[in-house]
Amino acid sequence: MPQPKYLLALAALLVVNAGCTKAAPPDANTVTPSEHVSPSPVGTSQNILQKTFSLKTSATFPFEIPAHAVQPHLHGIFQSFLGEVHGASDETANIDFMVLNEEQEADFSNNRPGETLFAVEKSHNQAVNFDLPASMERPVKYYLVFRNAENSKRSKAVEANFRVDF
Repeated sequence: MPQPKYLLALAALLVVNAGCTKAAPPDANTVTPSEHVSPSPVGTSQNILQKTFSLKTSATFPFEIPAHAVQPHLHGIFQSFLGEVHGASDETANIDFMVLNEEQEADFSNNRPGETLFAVEKSHNQAVNFDLPASMERPVKYYLVFRNAENSKRSKAVEANFRVDF
């Protein structure tokens, strides 16, 4: 049977050993997202759509907001015409316009009902000014969607000019 003084010495050694054990220092190369420094897009602009196109059913134009964009602002204008550019531009040329995030665009593409970030219904001439959410540490993808008005069998021509300011 071990003697009490040996047990006491063994316990003391274990306590001293546990007190001297140090945790490994954090890896100096590990950077958390909040410590990530990258060029800020603040004060810049990006053209995202400057085009004239034919619209039979719908047209989708993706664009991306870079990381660290604190207050991205979408602005632009579109005008639609019946048949060809500079043809009739009245109620017969009405289209729908939407701004969607990735999840909403997936719903739209799969004909599932869903929400939009921004929408204009039945318009043939519209100015758009819309603040997008901040992108934080990752880039965010959005979509401009133009859709021919319901029950319209006639093709439309659309002139669109959009940009994002950061």
